Amino acid sequence: MIAEAIRRSPLADYAERFTTLCQTSGGSLSIRELPFLTQINLRVDSGDTAVMRRLSDSLGSVLPMTPNTVTLAGDRRALWLGPDEWLVVGPENHQNAINEALHVGLDDAFGSIVDVSANRTVLEIRGVRARDLLAHGVPVDLDLRSFAGNQCAQTLLAKAQVIIERREEEAAFYLYARSSFASYVADWLLDVAGVTEVR
Repeated sequence: MIAEAIRRSPLADYAERFTTLCQTSGGSLSIRELPFLTQINLRVDSGDTAVMRRLSDSLGSVLPMTPNTVTLAGDRRALWLGPDEWLVVGPENHQNAINEALHVGLDDAFGSIVDVSANRTVLEIRGVRARDLLAHGVPVDLDLRSFAGNQCAQTLLAKAQVIIERREEEAAFYLYARSSFASYVADWLLDVAGVTEVR
């Protein structure tokens, strides 16, 4: 008999605690995991205008060139991670479509396309208390005047490396945490929010 592989998200065991947080906060703070999002890391020379134009055409959106910004194309997002590095994020199981679009855009030019979907899970942190919660652990100024909608940053949350993204809504943040540190990040967030483990 062959055992069937069952995919399990890094924070599957935290769903009840996240629900408790939302209930006890009266909805002013909520956390939920968005597992299995497609995440493709792209490295390419941003100074090669022909390649950048082809990538924009194939992706349907210009890759962000301004540091720490995000561009959108339908259900895809591109996060600026460095002068020659981006993280292209899409819905679950869209690896093939995004990979194909990036390969078409590169068209044999020098670059790197790596599927890192299994490397991180994503936490949505929402509500009027979201910024205050995160401000306890990140050195980035999360005030709307400094960190507006469609901005991102690679930073630390307590002792874990994360990518933090602010969506258009002022009270919504997305936290990209490495799967191996996901439990640490979740425990830290819940501890600061004052939620003890549900037994």
